[in-house]
Amino acid sequence: MTLDSRLADSKVEQRVTRVRTLKGEIIPPGDKSISHRALILNSIARGRAEISNFLPAADCLSTLSCLRALGVKIELHGNEVLIEGVAGKGFSRPKDALDAGNSGTTMRLLAGLLAAQPFVSVITGDASLRSRPMDRIIQPLNLMGADIRGGEQNTRAPLIIRGGMLQGIHYRLPVASAQVKSSILLAALFAAGDTIIEEPAPSRDHTERMLQAMGANVKTEGSNIILSPPSCLSPLDTQIPGDISSAAFWLVAGAIHNDARIRILGTGTNPTRSGIVEVLQSMGARVKIENERWEGNEPVADLLVESSSLNGTAIGGDLIPRVLDEIPAIAVAASVAGGTTVIRDARELRVKEADRIRATVLELSKLGANIEELPDGMIIHGVAQLRGGRCHSHGDHRLAMALGIAGLIAEGETTVSDAEVVDISYPQFWEDMARLSV
Repeated sequence: MTLDSRLADSKVEQRVTRVRTLKGEIIPPGDKSISHRALILNSIARGRAEISNFLPAADCLSTLSCLRALGVKIELHGNEVLIEGVAGKGFSRPKDALDAGNSGTTMRLLAGLLAAQPFVSVITGDASLRSRPMDRIIQPLNLMGADIRGGEQNTRAPLIIRGGMLQGIHYRLPVASAQVKSSILLAALFAAGDTIIEEPAPSRDHTERMLQAMGANVKTEGSNIILSPPSCLSPLDTQIPGDISSAAFWLVAGAIHNDARIRILGTGTNPTRSGIVEVLQSMGARVKIENERWEGNEPVADLLVESSSLNGTAIGGDLIPRVLDEIPAIAVAASVAGGTTVIRDARELRVKEADRIRATVLELSKLGANIEELPDGMIIHGVAQLRGGRCHSHGDHRLAMALGIAGLIAEGETTVSDAEVVDISYPQFWEDMARLSV
């Protein structure tokens, strides 16, 4: 087995070859979604909070940098954070445009926060983020009383945000999106009257859980989330669970390799995020949930995966919001499963860091997968063996990692270019792969 990084035209190429066994324990990085929210919500609170197991990856550091530019005092020591909240509206007008980098979570959630501030701010990001849809937050925030303008007829960043006196609204989300829901909830903290958000399908609920733990009056009734604004949030000392979206790559790697036993420790098992476990188990994967417990207001467990014989499955409907980020990894599992896997209702993948449907189909095809593109998903016919080849990450961290685990079982050498993009969510991914590989 070889696992080698090299520079090519200032980009990292990662070479992976098939390994004899995959054995050991992994502690996944802190959950990216919860890390963002722990920073943002504690910045609003009155008082000091300590955050442990924070994910110091590129996306979360974009949020940290933006909050510092808004006057929040934050100390970062490895994966430990000390943050002093500004008690609601104590933010300072930033001197320059806020830079969200590649992070859609940073831009969309901070837009909700900035919509209530008594100043004008500008938030932008890299070329990829500036191509992603922002009208889905502009419209509800403007309905609440903000004045937000964007490029391309108010659909794209950069965003110019004039904060206003906000009013609560009743808003039905056009698509199930935790980022849009959270953006509205952040604005609703400062609005007059209740805000009701109606979801077409359940999406990750980390914001609601953390708000409840900080004293906010937020509740779920059927498909509605209802928030009554508090006078102030209490700071929350918290330990961030391991990110199940990062753990997903090892769950798939363990299931598809013919000699694997991987235990993934301290992983968040929030039911709005754990669809990957259900999908793999439905395919026949030997995945066990052990040592279940709670950390903060989030369920956590250890996950054990062993070599498995997989079969195709159908994925769609209300399950999609719970597995959306994991679909590139699921596609790898489906590529070597018996029978056919059909993924539908996942059109949202087309507006991620890359067009994840097209990019996943293109790159796995290079490795010998029998995979077809659909407007809202893909059809994957399992093959007996993948083969190595040259692949491109398309600047997408999750695709880069999916291609890496495919390389662990493919014949010959697999090269993933722009492999450094894993730093967005899992900076130690390639090192952890080497540690598990025997």
